[in-house]
Amino acid sequence: MPTESNNSTSELVAALQSARSCTDALFSRVRPDSLYERPIPERHRAVFYLGHLEAFDWNLICRGSLDIPSFQVEFDRLFAFGIDPDSSGLPQDKPADWPGLEEISAYNTRVRSTLDGVLEESPQELLHVAIEHRLMHAETFAYMLHNLPYDRKMGPRTAPRRNGRPVDPSMVEIPGGQAILGLQKGEAFGWDNEYQRHSIDVAPFAIGKYKVTNGDYLAFVEAGATAPPFWVSRSHRWFYRGMFEEIPLPLDWPVYVSYDQAAAYAAWAGKRLITEVEYQRAAFGSGDESGLSLDPARDNYDFHEWDPVSVSSSRENKFGVVQLVGNGWEWTSTVFYPFPGFEPFPFYPGYSANFFDGQHYVMKGASQRTAAKLVRPSFRNWFRNSYPYVYATFRVAEN
Repeated sequence: MPTESNNSTSELVAALQSARSCTDALFSRVRPDSLYERPIPERHRAVFYLGHLEAFDWNLICRGSLDIPSFQVEFDRLFAFGIDPDSSGLPQDKPADWPGLEEISAYNTRVRSTLDGVLEESPQELLHVAIEHRLMHAETFAYMLHNLPYDRKMGPRTAPRRNGRPVDPSMVEIPGGQAILGLQKGEAFGWDNEYQRHSIDVAPFAIGKYKVTNGDYLAFVEAGATAPPFWVSRSHRWFYRGMFEEIPLPLDWPVYVSYDQAAAYAAWAGKRLITEVEYQRAAFGSGDESGLSLDPARDNYDFHEWDPVSVSSSRENKFGVVQLVGNGWEWTSTVFYPFPGFEPFPFYPGYSANFFDGQHYVMKGASQRTAAKLVRPSFRNWFRNSYPYVYATFRVAEN
């Protein structure tokens, strides 16, 4: 599994430029007249994210580190912070409350021009933060793009898709032993919630060999459960609501659901969700390596596909478990919490600490829209239990 190596500043600058190209290409998928839409009710309108990425870099590096005077304070503030998705208080702003696209474009151009002149002076840690923050938004904005109507976005031409065969669910025994979580300070770049490195003894358990599939979940729906958010019923047939087209429900693809739906399925099946430490144990044994080299094309991460692939497309790891990384994040039953010795970033104190509230659950692995830079054993993702838009699947476990 990739880990972060020591990079030169010039390599990090190049990585930031590459990340910009990635997000620029993603924004170009939205028709300009649709940037003021709100595809996900709990989040900002799409136009916010167009300004947010540059405002974040400006506030972090130019204002926060290098003390460069602001040229447009109101945009620095307007585009500074996103929204933690919570359906209890939906945003009420209107399209007219946001600046025009030309104004935002001018702001972004000047931010990049100024920033590019001082990137070599920036602390390397902040360059890592700017790169990974942008790549995270390349994924979270994909959730928004996914929820835009098809006529409001521009997609690639796709080949006809074949509905795969159901995958036979089975359980794999994982022997007891240690699980290693987190990073050691100074070892590599990580976000504040990834430190400190520590080990936990894990009792033997069994885990699903595969992620739970659409075919598996279909039986749950037929028993009366609510259909997942990525499914749609047409004339008594189920279809998958893909990024750029609807297709007959692929039974061998992982099912994308909220935490609540995952937990309900596990209980219905007489099992439970895995914990964060069980994921680490099953994925990496007692170290950082699973004995399996990853491939973005085969395992489906690093923007390789817009939609999932079969859960059986990856190789078994040393325990016989398939696809613990890629093709969809995996919900765990672990509430997002700080590791022992947690210290918030002084330049971004709320990145993790604001979410240690008992209402967010840890996800591990990666989805098809997760950048390779984020595919490391220590990385932790998290969302609210009812959030239905994330590319998150799960697998069941039992003692």
